[in-house]
Amino acid sequence: MTISMQDVRQLFPILHQEVNGNPLVYLDSAATSQKPLSVIKALDEYYRGYNSNVHRGVHTLGTKATDGYEGAREKVRAFINAASTEEVIFTRGTTTALNMVASSYARENLNEGDEIVITYMEHHSNIIPWQQVAKKTGATLKYIPLEEDGTISIEKVEETVTSNTKIVSMAHVSNVLGTINPIKEVAKIAHSHGAIMVVDGAQSTPHIRVDVQDLDVDFFAFSSHKMCGPTGVGVLYGKKHLLENMEPVEFGGEMIDFVGLHDSTWKELPWKFEGGTPIIAGAIGLGAAIDFLEEVGLENIEAHEHKLAEYALHRMAEIEGITVFGPNDPMNRAGLVTFNIEGVHPHDVATVLDAEGIAVRAGHHCAQPLMKWLNVSATARASFYLYNTTDDIDKLVKGLVKTKEYFSDVF
Repeated sequence: MTISMQDVRQLFPILHQEVNGNPLVYLDSAATSQKPLSVIKALDEYYRGYNSNVHRGVHTLGTKATDGYEGAREKVRAFINAASTEEVIFTRGTTTALNMVASSYARENLNEGDEIVITYMEHHSNIIPWQQVAKKTGATLKYIPLEEDGTISIEKVEETVTSNTKIVSMAHVSNVLGTINPIKEVAKIAHSHGAIMVVDGAQSTPHIRVDVQDLDVDFFAFSSHKMCGPTGVGVLYGKKHLLENMEPVEFGGEMIDFVGLHDSTWKELPWKFEGGTPIIAGAIGLGAAIDFLEEVGLENIEAHEHKLAEYALHRMAEIEGITVFGPNDPMNRAGLVTFNIEGVHPHDVATVLDAEGIAVRAGHHCAQPLMKWLNVSATARASFYLYNTTDDIDKLVKGLVKTKEYFSDVF
């Protein structure tokens, strides 16, 4: 059964409420998405009906929980087209996954004189781990310059990546600019120099079809909570031969094969990276979210969001004094619009909009180097998902006009 875009909104209970006396307009899905009833029910069913630990027991509840947990892993594998479930590691989220690559792979394989290449548009989670690796190993951290519209050019990538480059790490989609980066082409350049390709997929996986084998990336990280799933769970995809040669970053129960008094051995993939009681309910909820997204269709979601982005860019261009950041071409950006109103702090913009029941994000969006590149301290961001409509954007525009008028009267 396929769920039509027209019916989607009805499946999200949280959206049917008022905030500050107004119908909720939720435009903050880049921070976290809302959850459909099917995901909420899956979590409820686990806790009500078969809450148990996985792998260790042979009783009925334990078996059912294990089936649900490992079944979710297979859903993830199919969703991103990994070659094997051995390449799918459950983590706490994108941040944890990227830190695992930095700690377990990079620190062990990089040396003084090696290079790590990233971009100015990265989330802090894809900057700070590499800063720490560079400090520990003596490697050099380099940045690919951005074009004026906040995109990257293949020519600049080729100029920045050298024979000394060992890691190229990049967001698939910028959480501020909405830029969709040419990951497949960048991965090809990285590999031609003997480097590995690491991708922050937090902002792409919920919105566009991801095929890790087609992209030919070495590591790919994403979070459940941005794709209609629960918080506190995410995924690290890694090519099997790389994961096999990496050491675990957490040690304890679940990830061991044999423990002696002075030495221990680890389980095979993927379990050697999942120490302790895993995020069982979270994984099951993520599996339910994947089922939901597949029913709607990633292609339908992508097309819907491009239309929303195009409509938002058109409507916001009607408001004098608004600066919109990122690519002008809606086909080259994801479904979000980051902007500032001249003379009004982004936090004030968000506060006035909230009074109208409109939820947007304001601040540096965990991307301070990009804020510096944009020559601003903060921005406001409206981000869209499958449950948003052009009516939501019309209400946003009306709210922005009201914000301008309010601050014009005040000052």
